[in-house]
Amino acid sequence: MKVTFLGTGTSQGVPVIASTDPVCQSLDFRDKRLRSSIFVEVDGQKIVIDTGPDFRQQMLRERIDHLDAVLFTHQHKDHTAGLDDIRAFYFKQKIDIPVYAQTQVINHLKTEFSYMFADKKYPGVASVDIREIKNKPFRVNDTLITPIEVMHYKLPVFGFRINDFTYITDANYIAEEELEKVKGSKIMVLNALQTQPHISHFTLEEAIQVIEKVKPEKAFLTHISYKLGFHADVEKYLPARIRLAYDGLQLEL
Repeated sequence: MKVTFLGTGTSQGVPVIASTDPVCQSLDFRDKRLRSSIFVEVDGQKIVIDTGPDFRQQMLRERIDHLDAVLFTHQHKDHTAGLDDIRAFYFKQKIDIPVYAQTQVINHLKTEFSYMFADKKYPGVASVDIREIKNKPFRVNDTLITPIEVMHYKLPVFGFRINDFTYITDANYIAEEELEKVKGSKIMVLNALQTQPHISHFTLEEAIQVIEKVKPEKAFLTHISYKLGFHADVEKYLPARIRLAYDGLQLEL
């Protein structure tokens, strides 16, 4: 199993003029963060979790030429806005691209991308195969995937566990029964927006506390705001098993 971080950033707290912020001006490539998304290669399949506004750029950068499924964590724009750009895969593969999502996410997609679901489609529009998921394990072909329901303020969001890998973004609360699903993961990915309290995201310290409860072999932090600081500076203070993720980082399990 191979995981590639397509993006590790967020639309939250972006400065009005990015060039005025020291982190945004950083020459360290690890401080250049597109919207959060990952690409998973498992059991011969290629799966994307979330298609944010940077989806096209991310797929081109990683030279990804095949897509078997899209999984959505939730319906916010920074996680769904790039769905239209699956059209290249649709026309190349000549199949409706399977999309797995909760009911409220599906409803959002049908509103936001109504032309993709029209009875008479405009020529050139991609076609998707919508598959509703609930908070119970499901399969993408032969791959078992377990949703982890977390709370993003008052919005239920799905994280996903695939084999020994768990990916959770946009959360500020995880119930104990959901956290039990994560335990035993070799690698855990969790959001850590900034150091100051936030209404709907874990802070750096809160994320570390959650990871210490789960005790994975390794953990990576994602959905990072510029307010967290420079990658190199933050890493100096992290526990040994916890690292900051960065765009383009690849993990082998």
